[in-house]
Amino acid sequence: MQIQINTNNHVEGHERMETYFREVITNSLKRFEDKVTRIEVHVGDENSHKSGDADKKCTIEARIAGMQPVAATNHANTLEKAIDGALDKIKKLLDTTFDKMKTH
Repeated sequence: MQIQINTNNHVEGHERMETYFREVITNSLKRFEDKVTRIEVHVGDENSHKSGDADKKCTIEARIAGMQPVAATNHANTLEKAIDGALDKIKKLLDTTFDKMKTH
């Protein structure tokens, strides 16, 4: 499973941050690694240098072999919380997607 992390202009893409997020994502989605070919993560700060509630955004797109990609987005006040929330959502979405495939 390939993981690509993208940031907008307002988030500094430090190597340490990317390494940490890559590890969190890999551990969280480990059970899907045989079905998901690629994960694209888009992280951004929507208010730039101004602070605000839920101004950090994370979108996770999972590309499933032979199917259309699925995506989940979460907003929070920190990048870590935004990614955690998006991971929770994408796991539920992948569970639902694969459960539906089993019934058909």
